[in-house]
Amino acid sequence: MEAKVLIIMGSDSDWKIMEKAVQTLKAFQVGHEVHVASAHRTPAKALALSREAHGRGIDVIIAGAGAAAHLAGVLASETPLPVIGVPINGTALQGVDALYAMVQMPSGVPVATMAIDGAKNAALLAIQMLGIKDAGLRQKFLEYKESMAREVEAKDEKLQAQLKAMGE
Repeated sequence: MEAKVLIIMGSDSDWKIMEKAVQTLKAFQVGHEVHVASAHRTPAKALALSREAHGRGIDVIIAGAGAAAHLAGVLASETPLPVIGVPINGTALQGVDALYAMVQMPSGVPVATMAIDGAKNAALLAIQMLGIKDAGLRQKFLEYKESMAREVEAKDEKLQAQLKAMGE
């Protein structure tokens, strides 16, 4: 399966969150690769991964980082590909510092930013982006949304039955 999504995290400690993106991409059978590269400790590696991604067939980059969280912006500055940032709760500020670093990007260097620890949504957004050109993947995403709706309806039916049994 050819990699379409590049996931880069600033530290291996981010894996416990970023693994959710990998699991989601696997569930949709989307090829991906994963690397650790730091905007501050290994900037040459991070920049090379970003610069070379589109030439290798990557279509979307997901960047997960905590603390100062400059990774997503650094990657976005060196690629024509969309970059999705995942701020990670890894400091005393509980990820708010990372969130602010990602959403305060200067004009001209966009980073689509997820909620703190929102790696699953990052993967889902990447899937939607890929679905623009891939009708099969778009159909899988539509089926996923329908499945979520059915789950909510089943939960409501269960709740209604419980309320009825209580005389509500």
